[in-house]
Amino acid sequence: MKIDNFFENFLKKESLFLDRKVLSSNYEPNEVVFREEQIREVANILAPALRVEKPSNLFIYGKTGTGKTLSMKYVLKSMIQIAQKNNISIKPIYINCKLKKVADTEYRLIAQLIKEFGQEVPATGLPTDEVYSLFYQLLDRQKNIVLLVLDEIDQLTKKVGDEILYNLTRINSELTRSQICLIGISNNLVFAENLDPRVKSSLSEEEIIFPPYNALQIQDILKKRAVNSFQKDVLQAGVIEKCSAFAAREHGDVRRAIDLLRVAGEIAERSGSQIIQIKHLDDAEKKVEVDKIISSTISQPKQFQAVLYSIFLISPQKNKFFTGEIYEVYKSVCSRINFNILTQRRISDILAEFDMLGVINAKIISKGRYGRTREISLPLDKNLILKLKEILEKSLQL
Repeated sequence: MKIDNFFENFLKKESLFLDRKVLSSNYEPNEVVFREEQIREVANILAPALRVEKPSNLFIYGKTGTGKTLSMKYVLKSMIQIAQKNNISIKPIYINCKLKKVADTEYRLIAQLIKEFGQEVPATGLPTDEVYSLFYQLLDRQKNIVLLVLDEIDQLTKKVGDEILYNLTRINSELTRSQICLIGISNNLVFAENLDPRVKSSLSEEEIIFPPYNALQIQDILKKRAVNSFQKDVLQAGVIEKCSAFAAREHGDVRRAIDLLRVAGEIAERSGSQIIQIKHLDDAEKKVEVDKIISSTISQPKQFQAVLYSIFLISPQKNKFFTGEIYEVYKSVCSRINFNILTQRRISDILAEFDMLGVINAKIISKGRYGRTREISLPLDKNLILKLKEILEKSLQL
């Protein structure tokens, strides 16, 4: 078959989608449902910025897909409109700390903030103090409240260390005209507890917890999105209900539910079906799960990848293994690739994060007077393990 014939035929077919972007992760609906209480709390804390007074620093916690980023952007959008209407000087800056080359070093983060003020600095090369100095000058050009939103802030401290947060909070004491309000968003509910006490004290933040959505709330959100994203009557009865149940089972992750629905539509369309059926949703769940694990593995810092690679080296010999066994293999991996060896306690924290991501199953076992350890098993398909092992070998240059 000639490829141009394929595209000609593709254009002749009517799409199942009305507007695909409604099911994309960066789509911002006109209203945010089931988060009214949290939005009100955020608005109450940040409102002083509209009087050009610095609000309290704010930390927003909640599992993935619980509406944290969406709600924050919704509040900021409303504040910008009010500020423009009343000629009030506020500057919201949103940064996703998971993005590479944006927040993977302290230098790059400050360089990105400078860029937000319309100036450029080289990607590397200047002393960090000089970059900070330029940032101070730009901040203090006029009276302003800067609302700095650091999404996935735990990823920033994982890569850079928590000293960066101390430095950002100390900036205010250097400024005479502007002030920075720090807003952190994290999936890690105990993020602040692990910070250096000096950093935690300098933040003196307020906290808001976003609870997971339940199955009925997810169903309602999906129905609203489906009306705007699909052609009429293309969804088989029960697809949205089953999609909601899948997501509710995964800690109320509405983003996952929206992804599932979109992928189910794409699978149905590619198979030539006129209807999105339950079987397309089942296929979508397998695909989304694999994609999620692969992308979360690729985005991990190198030390995390070394720990996961160590697990994959042990797994062919044993179904279940313990933290100490992983640590011994991890040390030998580090010596092969010239990495600093982290403490066993830090490796235990990394294993807990992989457990949260669903890459491993980690069960805490008490060994009486010998303390506690984690019993690790892999819930992943053998083919996926081989694929991930390949990715890690390439990334770690093994």
